[in-house]
Amino acid sequence: MKVLVADDDPQLVRAVRITLAAHGYDVVAAPDGPAAIALAAKEHPDVIMLDLGMPHLDGVGVIHAIRGWSEVPIIVVSGRSGSADKVEALDAGADDYVTKPFQIDELLARLRALTRRSSSAPTGESMVRFGDVEVDLSAKSVRRRGARVHLTPTEWRMLEFLARNPGTLVTRQTLLKTLWGTEQVTDTGYLRLYISQLRKKLEVDPGHPVHLLTESGMGYRLTLEA
Repeated sequence: MKVLVADDDPQLVRAVRITLAAHGYDVVAAPDGPAAIALAAKEHPDVIMLDLGMPHLDGVGVIHAIRGWSEVPIIVVSGRSGSADKVEALDAGADDYVTKPFQIDELLARLRALTRRSSSAPTGESMVRFGDVEVDLSAKSVRRRGARVHLTPTEWRMLEFLARNPGTLVTRQTLLKTLWGTEQVTDTGYLRLYISQLRKKLEVDPGHPVHLLTESGMGYRLTLEA
């Protein structure tokens, strides 16, 4: 499994390289934005770890550039902890966001989740419809008013789990385990950010959702009928 680490902090890159190599990952590193894009094209990594504050071209610019030709999973690892930075990165096409300093176990869990092979869809009804949205569980695709909707891998896994359990309250703990393979990952607003991204893409009025609902203090629910 090849990981591209793009960060201008050589000490962090060295520490991450040693840790990931110890867990069986092949690591290539880039010190700035243009080098990250070039290495992504040359090395075809399985996942990209990307800092936002890099020289010459920042992380968001790198995400935009890579998303023009690749769907490789991108996890932002940044010291910027503000919601605006997280939303900007996710809107650009990042699949996950981890704030520095981070726990290595959490980082490894998120890497595993991003690269995990999705299980095959179960037999039975594979199309879920709500509002003007069609979710094809077999084809792993989403259409709204007939047009294809791009979802990041993490957004897809979240929607897929809710779509397989329509009308059911899905707890935060269940979603954390589904998305990152462990209940030990702390929900520091990531679920809220992902549900917000899904609402922007799938709800008629994202500020007043009628299908992707929050159950305060408990979790989330997909309601097929408005």
